Amino acid sequence: MQHAVCLGGAVTAVLEQCAAGRSQGEQDGDEGQDHDPFHPATVWHPARGGAVSPAARRWIVLLAAVAGVALTARLGAWQLSRAAEKEALQASLDTRGALPPLPAAALARDAATAASQWHRRITLAGRWRPEHSVFLDNRQMNGRPGFFLLTPLELAPGDAVLVQRGWAPRDLRDRALLPDVPTAGGRVELVGQIAPAPARLYAFADEESGRLRQNIVIDAYARETGLGLRPLSIVQTEGGVPEDGLLRQWPRPAVDVH
Repeated sequence: MQHAVCLGGAVTAVLEQCAAGRSQGEQDGDEGQDHDPFHPATVWHPARGGAVSPAARRWIVLLAAVAGVALTARLGAWQLSRAAEKEALQASLDTRGALPPLPAAALARDAATAASQWHRRITLAGRWRPEHSVFLDNRQMNGRPGFFLLTPLELAPGDAVLVQRGWAPRDLRDRALLPDVPTAGGRVELVGQIAPAPARLYAFADEESGRLRQNIVIDAYARETGLGLRPLSIVQTEGGVPEDGLLRQWPRPAVDVH
């Protein structure tokens, strides 16, 4: 709202200055009328665009003020509407997070259903596929640079989900050195929240490969690995023993409201 008021005020101020500047120019010209018989006040002059009467100047200022107020009101209404939409979305996220855990059998298999399940809690059991683990670079937690470790969890043959297991710090001496994170063998159980893929960061290449990447696209990674990945990810909050040393102080899902 403050931005809208400033913009509306700026429009009015600029037009007032234009009118005042024209008025000052006319006064300067009027002061020399007595010395210039060929320069009457009412004669149009191409350099000034013509004489403007005091009444006309008042109308210019009035119209500028009306335009500024209208623009301010329009932008203010738009900002209020946008804020209301974001607040409604935040309330929806909070409501989903407070719901009982989603049954594992109900986990989405298509993108549309997955979006409706984001931020729901869930408990899953399966087998890690550490040979397909990926470290996402330039990810922060508590203001520290490091990596997000993502590992597929095979729920059943041909059916898997990508798990955001946690955060590991970067080696300050060698930024390309990946941490050695232990991964349990056999069947494990973990608790987490349903989420989209990790936020996409700027990357020089659209497609990446290898264990160290900037971003990951779930459907593309499914084709690359041959795994039947669900169109979502799981943000792990607990479980998945043994102790792996990963940090899981994930930020609360939030919508930015101005």
